[in-house]
Amino acid sequence: MTKTILIATDYSLESLNILKKVLKEKDGKHDETKYNIIFVSGYDMGDSIRDLLFTTKSTIFGKIRSHEFCDAFSIIKNKYPHLINKMTCDIFTGSFQRTFNNYIITEKIDEAYYSPSIKSKGKGKFDIIPYIKKCKDLESHEITLEISESLPERGRLAEIFVEV
Repeated sequence: MTKTILIATDYSLESLNILKKVLKEKDGKHDETKYNIIFVSGYDMGDSIRDLLFTTKSTIFGKIRSHEFCDAFSIIKNKYPHLINKMTCDIFTGSFQRTFNNYIITEKIDEAYYSPSIKSKGKGKFDIIPYIKKCKDLESHEITLEISESLPERGRLAEIFVEV
């Protein structure tokens, strides 16, 4: 059996702690379910015709996703191969609830996880948590993260190895 999970992210290393908590919980249940995991951030494409025509997802990810995030992403994927079927990154570019609801249906998303401490701000990003909360077709879960400000590994790849 395969289920799809959406994780609201800002593509920071801290947002990967949501996935670590979810996978740790799922691993403790010893369930045979495999999960397709989609990291999603809101992105405002703007009004420029040039930007709308010539901007690709890869150029957007080059702007909003760090190299450390990609490395940590791969480490988590390799740690839970028995749970993870596929992990991908995506952006939501809509501005209406109906558009988000259609995105959920199209991607066949079963569950969504988010943390109020992770806010997508800057570089054209916007927060999709209000859309998740209002979506009636989606089982959503709020994850509480305790992000230590004094963590010496903060912002570096070593942060992914800190237990949540």
